[in-house]
Amino acid sequence: MAEEPRLIEEHGIAAGVARIVEPVLVDLGYRLVRVKVSAVNGCTVQIMAEKPDGSMSVDDCEVVSRGISPALDLDDPVGKAYYLEISSPGIDRPLVRRGDFERWAGYEAKVDMKIVTEGRKRFRGMLRGVEGNAAVIERLDARPDEEAQVLLPLVDVSDARLVLTDDLIRESLRRGKALLKQDTEEATENEEAEATTAEVENPKPPGKNRKAKP
Repeated sequence: MAEEPRLIEEHGIAAGVARIVEPVLVDLGYRLVRVKVSAVNGCTVQIMAEKPDGSMSVDDCEVVSRGISPALDLDDPVGKAYYLEISSPGIDRPLVRRGDFERWAGYEAKVDMKIVTEGRKRFRGMLRGVEGNAAVIERLDARPDEEAQVLLPLVDVSDARLVLTDDLIRESLRRGKALLKQDTEEATENEEAEATTAEVENPKPPGKNRKAKP
């Protein structure tokens, strides 16, 4: 399956970094969320990544760091010394793909548009999924004479992220526990499968290691 493209892309040095690391991330089994270059500590390159299921552990961050560092050292898109920071999207995560707007439907978000849409460029409200090529958001600040539910063309979105709420925190924790349980079950199944394979490949000779009955 082709990697779902990002709707929001970087500019300048960050764009150069993104072009280098994105294919490496895909090969490693991750996907790029965002690249940000800041003046923190002189210069910091923050790469936000995640697995396709939305998870990202400390171990995953280490894997990504080891995987992309050689590519960045080779092409040197920054052109000076910098700190490399690998992070997860976090709870109040950016929404950068169509699937993000679908996956987090029912939760509050802020959306900035490149052009004036429905009389404004900034929206805040509840995500209601996607219709066609537009994100559906139910405005929380709509006046009685205004349409609360609006369609925001995804191609015109300049920035979007979830709003940190108690409901979002609870759901993020629930999803995290569900993914952990799934990983644990898969690891157990793999161990059992490996044990079975080992028994078939290395069967014990009849009677070996058995004690004779008195």
